[in-house]
Amino acid sequence: MAVLADLRRSLAKLVPARFRKDLVVIPAVRLSGPIGLVNPISGGMTLATVAGRLERAFAAPRAPAVAILINSPGGSPVQSRLIFERIRQLAEEKDKKVLVFIEDVGASGGYMIACAGDEIVADPSSIVGSIGVVSAGFGFVDLLDKLGIERRVHTAGENKAVLDPFRPEKPEDVEHLKALQLEIHETFIDLVRERRGSRLRHDEEGLFTGLFWTGRKALALGLVDALGDVRSFVKERFGAEAKLRLIQEPRGLFGRRLGGAGGAALGGSLPEQALGAIEARSLWARYGL
Repeated sequence: MAVLADLRRSLAKLVPARFRKDLVVIPAVRLSGPIGLVNPISGGMTLATVAGRLERAFAAPRAPAVAILINSPGGSPVQSRLIFERIRQLAEEKDKKVLVFIEDVGASGGYMIACAGDEIVADPSSIVGSIGVVSAGFGFVDLLDKLGIERRVHTAGENKAVLDPFRPEKPEDVEHLKALQLEIHETFIDLVRERRGSRLRHDEEGLFTGLFWTGRKALALGLVDALGDVRSFVKERFGAEAKLRLIQEPRGLFGRRLGGAGGAALGGSLPEQALGAIEARSLWARYGL
């Protein structure tokens, strides 16, 4: 009987994982790069570039959970929230747990998306947090005069050209921008409070200043629930034979991934792509990466 049981187990291993009822397979979706900045050079993500993979992951009928692998320095607050909302909608529709794993960085909008997880796991050295809002740009007030260029701007609406980088900055324009930032910041704070609740173990003023921490410190602050890596966590939670299945964009006729960052940005010119890559690089550099 023991020999027969061993034979059955050996034969079972030859069956593809998706057909084995005794094997837990956890779909995993990797969300990587700046949010809202999408081009072939720097990658990135928006809801449009990740929605298909999320739908496929949550559609797995026997999977008790979906793993979301996050490596993002943030970006667009709108796209961050849209991705967060889509993950939560799918989790409720399909009745699945969401396990989030932060890799190098889960900061700003990256952390907003991470809050879609029922549990958040980080590496001890991951960068986590940056719950704040930032706007950055350059001023070129004197540049045109030095180059001998006359700039002409015509508007319908007295505030249509606010914060024009080629005009002196006006205090009232800056105040308006700061008011918008405060409103967006409050939305971010409300989302973190709603999702993390009593797990937050720190004075709120310190958590929501835009500071960021290592994964180890984030655990002490209640921003994450555990330290570890996705493979070890899944095997510990679902059994030693549990498997991960990375959900990727389907390939076209010539092997190119359909959709995703590249497909979304092919229309941009090379200079536009290069500028986008510089902006994306600056987001990563903010966290020393």
